[in-house]
Amino acid sequence: MREELDRSKSLLKMENLAAPYYIEYRVADVREYDLEAAFGAIREKQNVHARSVRAVVRVGDYKLDSYYGQGEGVTNFAPLDDDHPIALRRILWLATDAAYKRANEALASKKAALAQYSAGQPFDDFAKAPPLESIAPFVKTDFAMDSWAAILEKVTNLYRTNLKIQSLQGVLHVRVVNQYYVNTEGTATRQGYPLYNLQLDAQTQASDGMKLGRTPGYVESSETELPSPETLLANVSKAVASLQQLVDAPIVEEDYRGPVLFSNDAASDIFNSLIGDNVPGLRPRIGDSSRTIGDFGSRYKSRVLPTFLSVVDDPTMKTFGGKHLIGSYEIDEEGVRAQTVPVIQDGMLTHYLMSRMPVRDIPDSNGHGRAGPGQAPLPTIGVLFVKPKDPVSPDDLKKKLIELCKEQNKPYGYYVETMAGLNPRLLYRVYVSDGHQELVRGAVFNELDTRAMRNNLIAAGNDPLVSNREGYIPTTVISPSILFDDLELKRTDQKDVKLPEYPAPDLLSPAK
Repeated sequence: MREELDRSKSLLKMENLAAPYYIEYRVADVREYDLEAAFGAIREKQNVHARSVRAVVRVGDYKLDSYYGQGEGVTNFAPLDDDHPIALRRILWLATDAAYKRANEALASKKAALAQYSAGQPFDDFAKAPPLESIAPFVKTDFAMDSWAAILEKVTNLYRTNLKIQSLQGVLHVRVVNQYYVNTEGTATRQGYPLYNLQLDAQTQASDGMKLGRTPGYVESSETELPSPETLLANVSKAVASLQQLVDAPIVEEDYRGPVLFSNDAASDIFNSLIGDNVPGLRPRIGDSSRTIGDFGSRYKSRVLPTFLSVVDDPTMKTFGGKHLIGSYEIDEEGVRAQTVPVIQDGMLTHYLMSRMPVRDIPDSNGHGRAGPGQAPLPTIGVLFVKPKDPVSPDDLKKKLIELCKEQNKPYGYYVETMAGLNPRLLYRVYVSDGHQELVRGAVFNELDTRAMRNNLIAAGNDPLVSNREGYIPTTVISPSILFDDLELKRTDQKDVKLPEYPAPDLLSPAK
C-alpha cells in the first residue's frame, strides 16, 4: 500500500488538471462466521473471508476540495492472498485512477453549486491531522462453530414447550475485522477488532391476531463473554415464558399522558436514538444554514437535556463494570487518535463528534471519523456514557413514579422494561394503591423525542448499564434508568394479522 501510494503521489497527473493534494488507501480484511438455527435445526452455517479496498483522491486544497458526490472515493474487492502484492497494487492503481477522474468532475460540480450562494463557505473542507504510525497486532479468532451449532439447536428446540410459538430462531454472527490505512500525510495504521453477536427471536400471536415477540441478545468482544449454554437456555426459557404472559396480557386501550419510568436497558435505546444520532457533526448539504444534520443542528451551546445530565463519548474506555466495551478504539478510520469528548455538559450541547470534515465553528477532528469495511468515514459515537448528578436507586425512582401519579390523580403509571426501537416491548402498569405491576401490550409512544428529553426527563438512576451494539461500526451506550413526568402512550395503529387457518404439525407424528 505504501509503495503504490508513493507511486501515485509522484505520477498521478492529468493534462490541464491539478495533481492530487491528498490520497488515502484503506484495506479491510474481514472474516465472518454465521450460524442460524430455527425450531431445533441448523438452517445456515457459513464461513466467509473477504477483503475490500477503498481509495480516496482529493483535488484542490484543504480549504476547498473535491470531496463531493462522486468524488468521495472508490471501493472494490481486494485479493485474499498475502503473497501476491502486485495483485493488490494493481487494484489500488485502478481504484486510484478512477477516484482521481471522479474527483476532478466532483470539484467542478461543487464549485458550481457553491456559486449559487453569495456567502462563502465558512469552514475548510478537510481538517489537517498530524501523521502517526501505529501497527497493532493482527486480530484472530478460534471460533468453535460446531459447538455453537449444537447450542443453537438445543436452544431453538424450546419451541416445543409452547406450541403456540410461531417462530423461534437463534443467530450467531462473528465478525473479525483488520483494517490497514495509509495516506500521503505520512500516517500508517493497522488495527482490528472481533465482535460476537448472539440474537434470539421468539414470535407468537395473541388470540386477537396481535403479533408479539421477544428478542434477547448479547453483543460481546470475545466468545468467552457470551453466556454459557446453561445460562442461555435459562434466559431463552424465560423469554419464551414471557411470550405467553404477553398473550394473556390486557391491551392498552386508553390514551395515557403522565409519568413513565424506563429501565436502564430501555433507556439505552432512547439515548442511542435521540442523543447518539444527533451529536455527530455531520455537515449539511450546500446552502443549508444549519451547523449540522439532525435535531441538534441548530442547538449548539443550547440546552438539550436537563441540567442534571451530562453525556461524554469516550472511545478510550475499554471496560466498565467488568464488561468489555465494543465501541472502544484507539485510532479512527481517518488516522486520528480517539479523544474523549464531553458533548453535553449540565444539559448544554457543548461539542459535536467530529471527523476530518469540519463544520462551522469546529475546524478539527476529535477522532470520531469511523467507517465499516469499504465505507466512507462519518462522525459516529464510540462509547456514549450518560452521567447524572445526584442519581437515585431504581426503587426510589419507582416511588417517585407513584408519587407523581398521586399528584396527577392517576390510578397507575407505566414502567418500560425493554424497547423495540422507540416503542415499548415489555410494558407494565404500576398501580398507585400497592405498587404492584401488571404486564400490558399493544402500546406505542407519541412524541418521545428530543423535546421530551429536554423538558420532561426529571430523574435518573444510579444503575448504569453497558449496552454493546453491533452495526457496520460497533458502538456502546452506557445508560442509567430514567423517569419522565409526562409522556403520551396510546394503542398501536398497527393492524392485527389473521391467525393460522389450521393447527401446527404434530410433534410426534412420523416423517412422511
